[in-house]
Amino acid sequence: MRLLIVPVTPFMQNCSVLVCERTGKAAVIDPGGDLERIESALRSEGATLEKIFLTHGHIDHCGQAGQFAQRHRVPIEGPQREDRFWIEQLPSQGRMFGFPHLAAFEPDRWLEDGDTVAFGEQALEVRHCPGHTPGHVIFFHAPSRLAIVGDVLFQGSIGRTDFPRGDHATLVASITGKLWPLGDDVAFVPGHGPMSTFGEERAGNPFVGDAALGR
Repeated sequence: MRLLIVPVTPFMQNCSVLVCERTGKAAVIDPGGDLERIESALRSEGATLEKIFLTHGHIDHCGQAGQFAQRHRVPIEGPQREDRFWIEQLPSQGRMFGFPHLAAFEPDRWLEDGDTVAFGEQALEVRHCPGHTPGHVIFFHAPSRLAIVGDVLFQGSIGRTDFPRGDHATLVASITGKLWPLGDDVAFVPGHGPMSTFGEERAGNPFVGDAALGR
């Protein structure tokens, strides 16, 4: 499986393009905007989009997911259904932040903890990790030891919890209870900024590192 990271929207959100090398099928995670950049990445890989996966319902992660799905006639899977209220607010959020017209949409499949999503011959495990938003999920590709974590965890930081239905204690519990058990060697793509590993964050993250939590 190949990974391409395409920064999109004024928020420089990391849209992940995953390509199954055996089949040429692709999945795009969090196509929040700048769809032509994502299209260009697909063309550069000679890949055919098969599915769209969403980590959560914030505008920079899913603002143009509905449009992208219609363009390619592919399904949207994720996030967990507790983020429905965020997706329903996309039109008003778009006006607030000066985005082109955004339409609310209904994912073809809401995801739950322990689910599996698939494209080509690749499968990713789903973990429900609330705290930043109540319906946030992350995707884990065990063969390549790679996780796509949205706005749960960043290099040296964690997701904001001051949005509606965010909760700091819940986010910390999601990170330590759902991410750390996957292994220190797991590399992750955050929603913004550079990649890191769970081990590096356990060693030095000032919010959820072992020292910060007294572990």
